[in-house]
Amino acid sequence: MANNTKISLPVKIFWGLLIIIVSLNVAIQITDHGFVYKALAYTYADIDDLDIFDSRQVPHGEPQPWAMSSDYNKRAMPDSLKSTLEHYETVEFLVVKNDSISCEQYWDRYQANSLSNSFSVAKSIIGTLVGFAVDEGKIKSIDEPISNYLDWLATGKSADLTIRQVLTMSADLNWDEQYSSLFSITTKAYYGNSLEKIAHSLKVVGTPGKVFNYQSGCTVLLAMLVEKATGKNVSEYASEKLWKPLGAEFSAKWSLDHYDGQEKSFCCFYSTARDFARLGQLFLDSGMWKGNQVLSKKWVVESTTPAPLLDEDGRPNESYGYQWWITRYDGHKIFYARGLSGQYIVVIPDQRIVMVRLGRKRGNPLPGPGHHLEDLDVYMGEVLKMYRSS
Repeated sequence: MANNTKISLPVKIFWGLLIIIVSLNVAIQITDHGFVYKALAYTYADIDDLDIFDSRQVPHGEPQPWAMSSDYNKRAMPDSLKSTLEHYETVEFLVVKNDSISCEQYWDRYQANSLSNSFSVAKSIIGTLVGFAVDEGKIKSIDEPISNYLDWLATGKSADLTIRQVLTMSADLNWDEQYSSLFSITTKAYYGNSLEKIAHSLKVVGTPGKVFNYQSGCTVLLAMLVEKATGKNVSEYASEKLWKPLGAEFSAKWSLDHYDGQEKSFCCFYSTARDFARLGQLFLDSGMWKGNQVLSKKWVVESTTPAPLLDEDGRPNESYGYQWWITRYDGHKIFYARGLSGQYIVVIPDQRIVMVRLGRKRGNPLPGPGHHLEDLDVYMGEVLKMYRSS
């Protein structure tokens, strides 16, 4: 007897959706896009992401607490500065003037010992570690091919790629610097579990050394260069060369791609405003710390001088050195480290000012070279009004 049972529409829809879901999952696994599950679960990179990744400690040594200025937190913060800080959900704000903390504010349960994600401020840390390796002679010259250390790059156009070109973000790699795309290589680097595999997929696709093109992949290669040249992971080297000599008060942490894996070197260095300020002070003092030449003055000057490149609009580059941003404000030359969502270490040399701002949001890019951020303009302007020397 024939079976005339009909499958209802809801059942058809259920099985259809199930087939689609299973097929998508199979495709995601086959194409090595398993990282999208984590990306979808957490939606957007955040300053509090430390606990969702494995991490490695960057140990501090003997703490050297900052001196406190005689006017510590006594100067009234302008309403425009306070409202901007709060509007962009700042969690830590610090101003060091003449080697002493003059202003220090915290929000949203953050305190002086709270670690926060620096995002791409980590790029300036990696660039500094390259400088230490050069000073030690472990990297012979930044004009030698990076393939002398990273042998997988010794083919095609990549074979002639120099360390200098990688430092200045002019490597022209096959890297898509997209933060909003679920499937971009930047998202994969952040949420994925193999930076080494990603690094081995990188190659030069254009003409290096001509045009500034910001790519996090450059910093990934620089970190691997440091590891190869020094025989130490970047957390160990950062502890040895920065955190211990500069007297950091707290051990930092660096997120890893997997347990005991590689540091997410292009981002994800977690520390405090007080300790981030030490990097700014080191560069303000031309590589010296408490009378000792920790990093060569030559490296500091080159890092904070615009590299001889064209910007994306065909004009001479005025905004980037060796993993440091450069700008001018009201006649002051300023250099700074910058990260997603408005993480900043800002150095105003002629005023002996180091400013650190950490938080959850940032302003829109301003027109012109460097696409500096509108919130940063407010911070710089108001801090200069408060602390500019007469």
